[in-house]
Amino acid sequence: MYAIIATGGKQYKVAEGDIIFVEKLNAATGDTVTFDDVVVVNNDKDILCGDKVANAKVTAEVVGEGKSKKVIVYKYKRKTGYHKKQGHRQPYTKVEIKAINA
Repeated sequence: MYAIIATGGKQYKVAEGDIIFVEKLNAATGDTVTFDDVVVVNNDKDILCGDKVANAKVTAEVVGEGKSKKVIVYKYKRKTGYHKKQGHRQPYTKVEIKAINA
């Protein structure tokens, strides 16, 4: 059984026991988080989507937080001497999927 959830502007395919990295959530380590925006649920017999998954929920536990690898942003204009180097590390929340309720 798996589900496709939407959070942080992205969609994730999850199953029970999976550990995923999502955009930063306002939750402490050990908290339980519920994802209400479920797009698709596959329960090994058929695929449910649309109005059939309106009440579906995915519960997860926050495992930890961190920052991803650094991305270098380099701006450069030729012949003017303009250049700018900047780094960015996107924060994330690591969650473990506990249950899919469809």
